[in-house]
Amino acid sequence: MLLRRLADSAAKPCLVSTYYDGVDVTCGAICPEEQDHCGSAHYNHIARTRQLIVQLAKQSLQLTLVHISPGQKAICSIASQLSFPESLFCYILARGPWKNESVYPKRGRNRAMKITPVDWLVVAGYFLLNLLIGLYYRRKASANTGEFFISGREVSWWLAGTSMVAATFAADTPLVVTGYVASQGIAGNWIWWSFLLSGMMTVFFFARLWRRAEIITDVELVELRYAGKPAAFLRGFRALYFGVLMNCLIVGWVNLAMEKIVSTVIPAPEWFRHLDLSLHLSSGLTILTHEQVSTVKTWALVIIFAIIALTSSYTFISGLWGVLWTDLVQFVLKMSMVVVLAYYGVEAAGGMHEMLAKLAVVDAQRQAATGGRGSILSFVPDLNSAWMPILTFCLYLGVQWWANWYPGAEPGGGGYVAQRMFSAKNEKNSLGATLWFNIAHYALRPWPWILTALASVVLYPNLKDKEVGFIKVWVDHLPGAWSGLMLAAFAAAYMSTIATQLNWGSSYLVNDFYRRFVNRSGSEKHYVNASKLATAFLAVLGAFISLFMTSIGGAWQLLLGVGAGTGAVYLLRWYWWRINAWSEVSAMTAAALTTVLLNVKFGGRLLINFSGSPPDVFAKTIFFTVTVTSFVWAVVTYLTRPEPEWKLVEFYRRVRPGVAGWKPIARLAPEVAVSGDGWYNLMDWLLGCLMVYMVLFGFGKIIFGSMVLGFGFLAIGAIAGYLIYRDLSRRGWETLSH
Repeated sequence: MLLRRLADSAAKPCLVSTYYDGVDVTCGAICPEEQDHCGSAHYNHIARTRQLIVQLAKQSLQLTLVHISPGQKAICSIASQLSFPESLFCYILARGPWKNESVYPKRGRNRAMKITPVDWLVVAGYFLLNLLIGLYYRRKASANTGEFFISGREVSWWLAGTSMVAATFAADTPLVVTGYVASQGIAGNWIWWSFLLSGMMTVFFFARLWRRAEIITDVELVELRYAGKPAAFLRGFRALYFGVLMNCLIVGWVNLAMEKIVSTVIPAPEWFRHLDLSLHLSSGLTILTHEQVSTVKTWALVIIFAIIALTSSYTFISGLWGVLWTDLVQFVLKMSMVVVLAYYGVEAAGGMHEMLAKLAVVDAQRQAATGGRGSILSFVPDLNSAWMPILTFCLYLGVQWWANWYPGAEPGGGGYVAQRMFSAKNEKNSLGATLWFNIAHYALRPWPWILTALASVVLYPNLKDKEVGFIKVWVDHLPGAWSGLMLAAFAAAYMSTIATQLNWGSSYLVNDFYRRFVNRSGSEKHYVNASKLATAFLAVLGAFISLFMTSIGGAWQLLLGVGAGTGAVYLLRWYWWRINAWSEVSAMTAAALTTVLLNVKFGGRLLINFSGSPPDVFAKTIFFTVTVTSFVWAVVTYLTRPEPEWKLVEFYRRVRPGVAGWKPIARLAPEVAVSGDGWYNLMDWLLGCLMVYMVLFGFGKIIFGSMVLGFGFLAIGAIAGYLIYRDLSRRGWETLSH
């Protein structure tokens, strides 16, 4: 038969039918070498194969399908070399009545999750609720940019704080936590737990200062604190750097996380797989690699783009008001569902007692392989830990929290956390919102993720992509009755972050770049419309960037590297008059260039190569970057002129920072009352950190069966919280509003 002639003419290595993702059969190549991609020599057969396909298409479809054994693997598709009619014929060939089950090898995955019409109704209902909230606030948000970006400064602490928590609970967060727990143990979470020290400092030292500034974005602070052309340049540069580059990088890795979820939970239907290969690959596009244009990825991106469109729509029409109220709904939904998933994950691992016993075996295997000690369950790593190096822990706790810029944990506050503080009714609500955010973010939220991660270690010990373990627990062990709610919960996790990033990024583009440098005389309606267009632009750009990402944890570490060493400047600009615009410019530039230098290869090797395990290398990289960046900005600060006295006096009168680092300026503004609460703020900061860590570890000890120690930790946390409340009450809550 002609089809067998086709296989023979392709010189044995290639065959018309392809095994694609364990299911598909399309035009392509089958290689006996069990490789993932076809060698270049196989492309020599493409011209001959094309001719035979055309000849086959012109004849009757009475064919004898060549048997393909399950052991053979697809290595490359030649569809990109074919015209549309030829690729369409391949689709017909695969779908015809002669289709034989032996052509379709069984899936190499666990069972696919069954999603019922009821599940889809639940998801649709959730999307509809978000859209209705956006429509409700449409008129209010369209009044002016103040309403669109900071909700008219009318937000209560509980709503602003919950929105902060929801924004940092993205679709990527549980996956990254799973990856860190599986590779470094529970102690691996110190990569983000350490930022509590910065977060609590924002609560007691910076939240009120941000609110007093009465600005729309944190970038706007630049021209409030600095003067002249350097300040103007810095404001425009930061608007583009954070609003476009950093913002889209964040959107990209959130998209990557959602792609992993969608591709695992909702497999591409057969009609889409064939349509994608016949239409997309036949176009001859070669910009993206085979993995980037695979049907699985394309299907996931189609769904993601649909969710982005919906998210953009309510963000587009309702501004921050819509973001805040949808965040509240989303936070309740996704927290409820990760608790449910943690329960079923532990049950699938045999229950808590059995899971801990199996993890002890994992510990023994790890110790035997590395020669270290310690446990995957350790909250703090041992000196010779087999899981997380003590050097990395010391870097997190001693350097990273004050030195690194990271979204949602900026030293001194900033980004969308600052945006929520700007939206608060007064300083009291600003402080309360930030305090609630740090309690919920660090103390209440992590354990459902960690338990699911531990269950994935037991259930899938040989999983190559550890981050996917969280999704596999969901797909394989969550009862079908919860499927719709879980889908809605992850859509909520995704949408809350995307909505925040889009609104925050567009505020930079419009308020700090377009309005400041391009069009300074437009109407409020004009700027609101520009904000909506900026929202759509960032949504599309972020989706495109996600095509080139492969690891969420890697993106986290890249962002930490780019911001390493800049944090000290962001802290000191409030409390030391000598910091100037060039301090910030030099810090950002030095951190970015050092990060690039550390990733440059010459002759296949890194120019600067640190030895050790991946966590060790990361710690050394961050420490090196912080050292270089700190040296550069300190030298630049002393080699350049300070800001003009009139600008410093203006800032001091408006924001009223502590007098200790502003004595030369304070003498020029004697009418400003000197605040004497610095030591009390320091005490509350330390108590706040103690409170959250004790609650975090107390819950962990109780979960793992150490009741006495767990309740003891909770008691210490409660005492610390009471002392904070007593101090603020003694000083007078009303003073926080003036």
